[in-house]
Amino acid sequence: MGPCRRPSTTEKEIAKKRKQRLSQNAGEGSDSLTSDSEAFPLDFASERLLKDSSKFSFLGKKERAVSSRESCRVNHGRSPPPWPEAILLGFQHYLVMLGTTVLIPSSLVPQMGGGFEEKAKVIQTLLFVAGLNTLLQSFFGTRLPAVIGGSYTFVPTTISIILAGRFSDTADPIDKFKKIMRAIQGALIVASTLQIVLGFSGLWRNVARFLSPLSAVPLVSLVGFGLFELGFPGVAKCVEIGLPELVLLVFVSQYLPHVIKSGKHIFDRFAVIFCVVIVWIYAHLLTVGGAYKGSPPKTQLSCRTDRSGLIDNAPWIRLPYPFQWGAPSFDAGEAFAMMMASFVALVESSGAFIAASRYASATQLPPSILSRGVGWQGVGILLSGLFGTVNGSSVSVENAGLLALTRVGSRRVVQISAGFMIFFSILGKFGAVFASIPAPIVAALYCIFFAYVGMGGLSYLQFCNLNSFRTKFILGFSIFLGLSVPQYFNEYTAINGFGPVHTNARWFNDMVNVPFSSEPFVAGIIAYFLDNTLHKKGDAIKKDRGKHWWAKFKSFKGDTRSEEFYSLPFNLNKYFPSV
Repeated sequence: MGPCRRPSTTEKEIAKKRKQRLSQNAGEGSDSLTSDSEAFPLDFASERLLKDSSKFSFLGKKERAVSSRESCRVNHGRSPPPWPEAILLGFQHYLVMLGTTVLIPSSLVPQMGGGFEEKAKVIQTLLFVAGLNTLLQSFFGTRLPAVIGGSYTFVPTTISIILAGRFSDTADPIDKFKKIMRAIQGALIVASTLQIVLGFSGLWRNVARFLSPLSAVPLVSLVGFGLFELGFPGVAKCVEIGLPELVLLVFVSQYLPHVIKSGKHIFDRFAVIFCVVIVWIYAHLLTVGGAYKGSPPKTQLSCRTDRSGLIDNAPWIRLPYPFQWGAPSFDAGEAFAMMMASFVALVESSGAFIAASRYASATQLPPSILSRGVGWQGVGILLSGLFGTVNGSSVSVENAGLLALTRVGSRRVVQISAGFMIFFSILGKFGAVFASIPAPIVAALYCIFFAYVGMGGLSYLQFCNLNSFRTKFILGFSIFLGLSVPQYFNEYTAINGFGPVHTNARWFNDMVNVPFSSEPFVAGIIAYFLDNTLHKKGDAIKKDRGKHWWAKFKSFKGDTRSEEFYSLPFNLNKYFPSV
């Protein structure tokens, strides 16, 4: 899974050097830390070495078995799995990203005045643009196996546009839907310039260079843990199918591989496909068996498999195209509000990119590569505005968590997944079948994947000195406020129907309420500020922050593995060099 170099020494020499490093680390005591690259499962260069752990003679029989089961099963961008396995894994990524792709339009389109037909078209468009953005990001952006999909960060600002008074006079619901859609498109087009400028100009690179493992912990961990409201509360909307999915997924992915031992890792790598299919069939049997007759409408909407309205209203074949809803309209206030949402999504995506690099076993993300990825994410938001997806785009957190479950961090898998997105967005009927998966099943998946991403952030604690009171204060204070401040803003909004900042300028309200409603944004900004201002001078403080472990990754050329993993294809680095 980790980035690889073609070995320049024999296998015995590699094993000998690794043995010496292990002995050295053991001699330094329990407080010593390995280097950043050695924190990943394996640091060996060739897939052949990864597949044959028996060649590492310094490992005992038990250690070789663990290495084979846990470490040697991983794949990364330069060592993709075989094509049949890659196709199945790509389809699995497609299934996982469908949750957000369906939930966001299903929530927003009815408020805009659209019906089932408009909802199906918007989902197709969002899926198509997600496929394009994922391909662009994997080829020209960070080159990480990261899926770029819809983002909940843009939803509050989108709702503010929907509720704008200038649309209340439109009587025809379809005309109202199109007018609102064009206004959202205009706001997204303007907002995309923020990430494009910050990313491609290198400004975000300068910000990222001051990031340390200490300040990364609150940011990355709350990118996952901050989405807890989408987990079990979604499962509880239909316990009879959500809870079985959650229990079955844990059993198949965590327990079954140790009960039925197989060298192919079928159960843990493809647990999502197995569990979703089984519980989906079970949910359909409950539906046709009349289990929900007489149930409240909300229960039927969550539990039944025939209530999405997508299959009947989706066209057989339809190719989304730019400006399909008409020419975008522009409003300065809405553009500024959407631009702030774009900045919040930028911070959140930075944390998700770091988590993806962690689970792809790449080297630590160089600031220039992160900045390049942000620029291409801005291009993705521009495409969302041009095509009319009703929502901006960012890194899919759930798909980053799937990397941890499957332990396959191959960009080929994600590119195949993007192919599925584009294919099923054009063949609407077939795509609608998979998009009709009940939401509680998707919420059960979130419970696993968001937890993995959160733990990916906490794993950076190994580089920090947890005995330092400075470290304890920064971590505790930032994480606590990262949970407490958004809780206040969200509770206030739920009770009153508007946020704590409530003026006649709706766009100004959003510019303040949206960032303070994001857990990773609040925690990340506080941790970043404290870590870079609170008596940071001295070698001891530098070591407490874990900054020295990332020192060689501040520059793109600081480590040859970074060049091999993050270099652009087709020798484009010659014309667009990273620094």
